[in-house]
Amino acid sequence: MRRQVLLFISMLSLASVLGQVSYSIPEEMAKGSVVGNIARDLGLDVKRLKSGKARIFTGDSAEYIELSRDRGVLLVKERIDRESLCRQTTPCALHLQIILENPMELFRITVEITDINDNSPSFKNDEKRFEISESAVIGSKFVLERAVDADIGINSLKNYSLKPTDNFVLKIQNQADGNKKVEMVLHKQLDREKEGQISLLLTAVDGGEPQMSGTVKIYVTVLDANDNAPVFTQSVYKAAIAENSQTGTTLTTVSASDADKGSNGEVSYSVSTTMDSMSDIFTINEKGEVILTGEVDFEKAKYYEIDIEAKDSGGLSDSSKIILDVIDINDNKPVISVLSKSDSVPEDSPLNTVIVMFSVLDPDSGINGHVNCRINSNIPFIITISSSDFYSLVTDSELDRETASEYNITVTCSDEGVPSLSSSVTLTLQISDVNDNAPVFERSSYEAYIVENNTPGLSIFTVKARDADWKQNARVSYILEDSSVNGVPVSSYVSVSADSGVIHAVRSLDYEQIKDFQFRVKAQDGGSPPLSSNVTVKILVQDQNDNPPQVLYPVQTGGSVVAEMVPRSADVGYLVTKVVAVDVDSGQNAWLSYKLQKATDRALFEVGLQNGEIRTVRQVTDKDAVKQRLSVIVEDNGQPSRSATVIVNVAVADSFPEVLSEFTDFPHDKEYNDNLTFYLVLALAVVSFLFITSLVVIISVKIYRWRQSRVLYQSNLPVIPYYPPRYSDTLGTGTLQHVYNYEVCRTTDSRKSDCKFGRAGSQNVLIMDPSSTGTMQRIQNEKSILDEPDSPIE
Repeated sequence: MRRQVLLFISMLSLASVLGQVSYSIPEEMAKGSVVGNIARDLGLDVKRLKSGKARIFTGDSAEYIELSRDRGVLLVKERIDRESLCRQTTPCALHLQIILENPMELFRITVEITDINDNSPSFKNDEKRFEISESAVIGSKFVLERAVDADIGINSLKNYSLKPTDNFVLKIQNQADGNKKVEMVLHKQLDREKEGQISLLLTAVDGGEPQMSGTVKIYVTVLDANDNAPVFTQSVYKAAIAENSQTGTTLTTVSASDADKGSNGEVSYSVSTTMDSMSDIFTINEKGEVILTGEVDFEKAKYYEIDIEAKDSGGLSDSSKIILDVIDINDNKPVISVLSKSDSVPEDSPLNTVIVMFSVLDPDSGINGHVNCRINSNIPFIITISSSDFYSLVTDSELDRETASEYNITVTCSDEGVPSLSSSVTLTLQISDVNDNAPVFERSSYEAYIVENNTPGLSIFTVKARDADWKQNARVSYILEDSSVNGVPVSSYVSVSADSGVIHAVRSLDYEQIKDFQFRVKAQDGGSPPLSSNVTVKILVQDQNDNPPQVLYPVQTGGSVVAEMVPRSADVGYLVTKVVAVDVDSGQNAWLSYKLQKATDRALFEVGLQNGEIRTVRQVTDKDAVKQRLSVIVEDNGQPSRSATVIVNVAVADSFPEVLSEFTDFPHDKEYNDNLTFYLVLALAVVSFLFITSLVVIISVKIYRWRQSRVLYQSNLPVIPYYPPRYSDTLGTGTLQHVYNYEVCRTTDSRKSDCKFGRAGSQNVLIMDPSSTGTMQRIQNEKSILDEPDSPIE
């Protein structure tokens, strides 16, 4: 069969695209047959079908068509019988939707099923019997059963034929609904005496190729005279009934009259038997009342055309038609079908992002089929109409996961019938997190204290930041930003734990060097890209009492004596001098107090507790010694307290010469003298130790050398003969070119010996005393022996 493919695409006003593709295929195609290349016709890549998880949505109907994602084509999945699917409805089509995700797209597909001549015309009954009076007038009509052909168009029922035609001819009348009214008309007088039984054959043929047909046998029994046939009062009756009416409901009443008397005037009614099973839904009683015996559903048939027949006992009949309109009632709820749904969407989704695509179908008609959909209030979504019966749920405002991480969306669709019917479906949507929130510190700034002289690694305090995002986007890391304190990197003072935000001291801090410093800590999340925030941290170093007071005046010198003069005429309270001291600590650790520790005459002087002023407490007398020595102690107020001592020399005299004579033998500072004596004694001890050590070493070397010489000259070891390297003892055939004669004399008590050396002669042998059992010791240097014959042999 030749297929025709029709294609047209229309764009949706939303984020999704709605396209329309139409195909036309014959019915009864084999399974797996190709319907069309949907990927090409929609302008899509096959990869898009795979990545978008393309699928076919058919609603409640059976799945006759399937999608091959790999090939991008539509295939026949199940055998398609047009007559079962659509009956007489034209055109017969399958309405499909192809749905893709990421992003959501919806394409509408229409597959028209064309008819093939696979059904022959058929009659409900195999035979039809008539009883006709021989007195029936020419032109009397007898209604025949109409054949039904499930095919449509050219393949549908085309014509009838009746054989033989001796007494009856066939009359075919086209009706408004497209059907044919078939009647058998008497055109020759009957004669029961000649022919009491007549057999006819009614044949129905269609227009298909090859042509198909169906037959029914007609048997006519000729009766005695019956002059008049029944006649209906109306050729067409009209009535209406609401769908879902109870069985037994009377639709209308028909009437037919017969002019004959007696049994020939009795009329009976019946519903014509055809393949459309009207006789199973309706019946007519003897009174002509049309009664409902089956179910009437507006969604299946909006109207019925019922062929009825009136027949007298003589076999004569008449036919009429009842057109029954079915009134729709609101008996169907809207059906909501979710086509595509996102389980989660990111919180930064733009406006009009499609969340759900769904269709709503109400089989009712008119106002009963008008549907309105709504969702629960106070949520950032709205419903938009994509096309007829198709809806989209889209975002209406910005989403924020931190405000609402999940939505339960209830979609309710109601029709406009009375009473209204509705359906609802609840959808759960998760809002996925994006990194749209930077970490936020609990405070705008931090201030912490640490006592000086701390242990390195000491935990100072903790900064804390929170991120409203989720999972990895909410994971906070802490970073110490680069900066310097007095030219030194801040990282040499403190460190920050990346995970916990705990700030540790890297070194021991000294209040006297740095009293406070500040730096910035950055909190950064684990998102991509990461977001961060900063906070300023100020560290205040607290003072410890780790420094003693320092005396500035009077200045303490090592070799000279400084004295304050007090005239003998000084009154009580005379200011002798003032001890000036400072403490580099701070606070109460730097609060100083002065006390008189020792004095030559404690009754003569006093020291101001707060100001360090030394004053007289009584009148100076002639009995007071000229030389006065005061020891003043300066203490701070720390815990524990630290102190310093200063010596103040005071001269009680009226003139300078008197003071000078008295202070010429004034002893130096005892501590200074003690230190000098110690260093002198230490130097003397070191010099003495070095001298003694050197003396012992020299004596030890002399003794060692003397002992070595004594061991050598008192030895009784034999003399070992020495043979030159080129010497051979083969009786004058050796390698020595000359003969040397050695005579060695040695005594045990003399360091000198005599040596005689003979020059080379004509002999080529080394003469040795054969009786000698000794050996000759080699002289290491012959030249030294010849030059110094009196040198000792070593």
